[in-house]
Amino acid sequence: MAKKKRTETPVEEMDPNTHILGAGDVLRQNITETLETNYMPYAMSVILSRAIPEIDGFKPSHRKLLYTMYKMGLLNGARTKSANIVGQTMKLNPHGDAAIYDTMVRLSRGYEALLLPFVDSKGNFGKAYSRDMQWAAPRYTEAKLAPVCAELFADIDKDTVDFVGNFDNRLKEPTVLPSRFPNLLVNGSIGIAVGMATNIPPHNLSEVVDGTIYLMDNPDASLAEIMQFIKGPDFPTSAIIYGKNGILEAYKTGRGRVMVRSRAEVDEDNHRIIVTEIPYMVNKRQLIEAMADKVRDKTIEGVTDIRDESGRDGMRI
Repeated sequence: MAKKKRTETPVEEMDPNTHILGAGDVLRQNITETLETNYMPYAMSVILSRAIPEIDGFKPSHRKLLYTMYKMGLLNGARTKSANIVGQTMKLNPHGDAAIYDTMVRLSRGYEALLLPFVDSKGNFGKAYSRDMQWAAPRYTEAKLAPVCAELFADIDKDTVDFVGNFDNRLKEPTVLPSRFPNLLVNGSIGIAVGMATNIPPHNLSEVVDGTIYLMDNPDASLAEIMQFIKGPDFPTSAIIYGKNGILEAYKTGRGRVMVRSRAEVDEDNHRIIVTEIPYMVNKRQLIEAMADKVRDKTIEGVTDIRDESGRDGMRI
């Protein structure tokens, strides 16, 4: 059986209204043109909505969840089951209930991942520093908006921000929240996109507000002047920032490395070292296992036992 001869059609000679590619046809196209017309719009969309945060400091999934809770009257009302919130949020965020609930957990007070939580949670929401404490199912937990969310939604009904249609154009949702404080600095943001990444650490709310007010009154203020108010990052799990050079470099250039160390107390009477705070985003169980490995390999000597006594009163290793 004779094989069909393969043809190559340059893009500039192809009429898109009449030319139909056959099974053996090869469409030749300039790679730079393909990148510009097909890949660049995708890359820009991902960068703008994922890696580079909006001015309110929220990702689209966070904003959709909080706005849904606001419209449900959960700012001043009583808590409701998390499953109810998840179901209502799917009207704006049709990516599945599991993804929505994961977002709620991260924003909750119980999970302890944010310096300033936005969800007032009740029930087992797990812990950010523990892989053993998994959050309960949404049918068991309850939630409402934390009081600070009143500052996020202040004057939202007074045409302060733009609204766009949801995925099926049946509802309207805000493009940003009219936050009255710089949440982007307070809770930070982490994002990875096409060729670009963002990792902004959290900062103390009082320091950021004082620094913002000073900058508004003194637009030409130097970095040294602003750092009189904003002294450095402030992490939800506390711990100790080791040195200031990384902070200065980050504030000057946008790139810097901040080293954080655990806080420990020495109980000389009982010959114990008690760790009460660990660096942010460090897993407690992995930290204990790493210490045990050091003892087992005799890299560290003199340790006879390592116990995790963490509980309702806080961290205690």
